Amino acid sequence: MRLRRLAPALWHPFADMGRVERDRMVIARAEGAWVWDDAGRAYLDATAALWYANLGHGRPEIAEAVYLQMRRMDAYSIFGDYANEPALELADRLAALAPLPGSRVFLGSGGGDVVDTAAKLARAYHAHRGAPERVHLISRTHGYHGTHGIGTGIGGIPANAAGFGPLVGDASTVAHDDAAALEHEIERIGAERVAAFFCEPVIGAGGVRLPSEGYIEAVADICRRHGVLFVADCVICGFGRLGTWLGIDRWPVEPDLITLAKGVSGGTLPVGALIAAPHVAEPFFGGRPGAPVLRHGATYAGHPACCAAANTALDIYAREGIVERGRTLERPLADALAPLAGHPLVAEVRAGLGALAGIELAPAALASDPQLPVRWQQACREAGVLVRPLGAGIAVSPPLIVGEQEIARLAEGIADGLDRLVPAARAA
Repeated sequence: MRLRRLAPALWHPFADMGRVERDRMVIARAEGAWVWDDAGRAYLDATAALWYANLGHGRPEIAEAVYLQMRRMDAYSIFGDYANEPALELADRLAALAPLPGSRVFLGSGGGDVVDTAAKLARAYHAHRGAPERVHLISRTHGYHGTHGIGTGIGGIPANAAGFGPLVGDASTVAHDDAAALEHEIERIGAERVAAFFCEPVIGAGGVRLPSEGYIEAVADICRRHGVLFVADCVICGFGRLGTWLGIDRWPVEPDLITLAKGVSGGTLPVGALIAAPHVAEPFFGGRPGAPVLRHGATYAGHPACCAAANTALDIYAREGIVERGRTLERPLADALAPLAGHPLVAEVRAGLGALAGIELAPAALASDPQLPVRWQQACREAGVLVRPLGAGIAVSPPLIVGEQEIARLAEGIADGLDRLVPAARAA
C-alpha cells in the first residue's frame, strides 16, 4: 500500500521553504542554453544552472560516455592503492593544465570537498615541514568557499555561517579588494602561524566582484614572501568562465593549490579536483614507501562514471574552442548590461572580466524592501530569463555557447524584470 503525501518531501538548499511550498518551479527539460518547466514554458538559463553548465545542457557525447563506462564498470573506490582508468586520465589531464609541471591532483565530489581538502592539506603540509603551528586560514570578505564545515567557516558571507555555532578556529577575513590588508593581517597574526590564503580570482556567489588591476599578482607575491600557501579557488572561475582553462591562469601567478569543480564535467555529474603544486605534494610522495598519509578523502572521489563525464567534457572544450569564449563573451555581455546602470533601482553593474556579471540594487531600494533581489529574480523569470539572487542584487553566468541574440534576450529580460519592480518599490 502506498501512502499519498500532502506535499513533496524535498528540502531545497538555500531556500525559504515556506515560500517554496507555495510556489515551486519544476524544471523538466534542458537543451543548449534553454530549460523548460513542467508546464512546457521555455526559459533562457542565464546562470548556467549553478555556474556550471558551461557547455550548455544535453550534450549527447557525455551521456554516451557515462553510459558506456557504467556498462563496463559502474563504480569503485580509489582509496588506498585502487584506481580506475577514467580517474587516472582525468588527473593527468588536469595536472597538464597546471602552471607548474609535476603537479598532483586530488579528486573529490565537488567544490566543497576540494576546498576542505585544500585547507587540511595546507595545514598538513606545514606540519610535515616542521611548522605545525601554521594553521591560520585567511580569506576575503564576500568570498564563497562552499558549504562544508571549513569552507563555510572561512567564507566572507556572514549570513551563510550564521546560526551554526563555531565552525573552524584560527581563521579570519580581510577586505576583498585590498592587497595591503592581507599583508597587515599576516603580520598581525604572525607569518609563522599562517597556513594559507584563499582567493577567488573573481568573487562569484559574493556578488561577482572583479579584482582591481594588479591585485592577484600582489597577493600571490605577499603569500610567497611570507611562506603562506596561495589557494586559488577556481570552482566558479574555471573551464572557460574567465576565458582560460583554470581561471587563475589568466594572471601570471603560480598558486600552491587550485580548487576546481562545476565546469570540469560541464556540470553533468559531480566532480571536484584539487591541483597541488609539486612542492606541496612532495612530503606525501617523496618517491619512497612510508611517506606521510593524508587521511582524507570523499567516498565518491574518482568515481569512474563522473570522471568519464569530465574527460569527455574536456574533449568538447578543446574541440569546440569553448574555453576561449569566456573572453569572447565578456565585452558583449558587459555592453548589453551597461544600460542597466542608469536604472533608478540599480547601484552598480559589475562585468567585463569573463562571462559573468553582477548587478547590485541601490541601497535605498534594498532598505525599503530587503526581499527585492528575490522578487527581481521572480520578475525576470516571468520575463523568461533565469537569474540568481545574491545578497544585494542578482548574478548572471550564461552557458558559454550563448550567441549574441541570447545575450540580448538576457539583458532584455533583466531590464523587464526591473521595470516590473518599480511600482512596488515606489509603494514601499
